[in-house]
Amino acid sequence: MFGWTRRFSTATSFLKSSTMAVSSRQQHTFQVFRDVPPLRQLRRELLLSNRTVGLVPTMGALHEGHLSLIRQAAAENTDVFVSIYVNPTQFGVTEDLSSYPRTWDSDVAKLEELNAELARQNSNNGRITAILAPTSKVMYPTLPPSSEIDGDGSFVTITPLSRKLEGASRPVFFRGVATVCMKLFNIVHADRAYFGQKDVQQTVVIKRLVKDFYIDTEIKIGDTVREHDGLAMSSRNVYLGKRRRAVGLVLYEALKAAENAYNAGKVNRSEILDAANSVAERVLTEQKALAPTERALYEVDYISLADPDTLDELEVIDPAKGAILSGAVKMAPLEEAKPGEDCGLGDGQVAVRLIDNLIFKPRV
Repeated sequence: MFGWTRRFSTATSFLKSSTMAVSSRQQHTFQVFRDVPPLRQLRRELLLSNRTVGLVPTMGALHEGHLSLIRQAAAENTDVFVSIYVNPTQFGVTEDLSSYPRTWDSDVAKLEELNAELARQNSNNGRITAILAPTSKVMYPTLPPSSEIDGDGSFVTITPLSRKLEGASRPVFFRGVATVCMKLFNIVHADRAYFGQKDVQQTVVIKRLVKDFYIDTEIKIGDTVREHDGLAMSSRNVYLGKRRRAVGLVLYEALKAAENAYNAGKVNRSEILDAANSVAERVLTEQKALAPTERALYEVDYISLADPDTLDELEVIDPAKGAILSGAVKMAPLEEAKPGEDCGLGDGQVAVRLIDNLIFKPRV
C-alpha cells in the first residue's frame, strides 16, 4: 500500500502551476479542467509516477450514488478523476435538455467534503485529483452536437443493444452515452471507470463498447444506492415532490414482487412478470380513484426480463445464468397542486422518468 504524501508529491508542481482552474480565487483539493490538453499533461505525469486513475463519469447533480462510486474508485486507485458534463446528445429533440438539474456549486462542495472524508478515514485511500468540466465545444469540437436520429456528427453506435428497452423510447440516448464515454475514455485513459448498476442497460452498452473497441479501461459496476424506502437515487428525483415520490415507489415494489417469485423458484416469464404487472396495475387503479389534488398518475413504459449479456427478452430463465429484471415508469405532471404542497423542482409540472432494475443472480 502507499501513503498520501508519496503518491501526491510528484504532480504537485503541475497542480500548482496549471492555469486551467475554473476560478483562481478558489483553492480546491483537486484541479478543475475545462479543456483536454492540460488534463492529459497531468495524466502523463501520473502514469510516469506509476499512479492509477479511476474515472467516474457524471452529469452533475451529485447524490450519494455518485459519491459511493467515487469512494469505490478511491479505494482502488491512487487518483480519481470525476467528469461533470451534461451531454446533449443523450437527449432527444423532444426532451428538455435545459430542465436537467445543474448544481455546480453544491457538486464541488460535496466533492471537497468527500476528499476530506477520504483523508480522515484512511491515508491509503486515493483522492479526487481532477474534475473535468468541459464545454460542448470541447467535447464536440467539429460540429455542434445533434440529437436528430439521422443528425450529422461523429457518433458511436452499439446495436442492437441500444435499440432495446430504454432505447426503444429514447432512440438517440445510448448513441449519446457511447459517444461521450468513448470521448472520456480517450481523454483520460483511466485504468478503471465506474458506473452505477441503476442504469443497467447503460452498463451493458459500455461493457460492449470497451470489448468491441479494445479500450484498455476496466469497467467497474457499483451497486444501486437507494433511499431508506427503496427508491433508487437519481438526479431527477428532485423533480418529484412528496406526492409523486411516494407513488413512484411502485416501480421498485413491482420489481420486488417479481424477485420474490424468482426466489420462490419461478423461472417462466409469465409467472415473474405477472407478479410485477399486478402491483403496477393495482397502484394505478388506486391512484385513478383519487381526486386530482390527491393522486399522482403514471404510465408504465416497460417491465423487462432479459438476458444479462444480450438484453434479449427471456421466456424462461436459465438458472445457471440468471437474468436482468428492469423497468421504467413515467410520472405524469401533477394535475392539481394543493396550497403549500411540496411539488418538487419545477412545481410538479416536469414529467419524470424513473428507471430501476434488480439482478437475478444465477442459482448454484
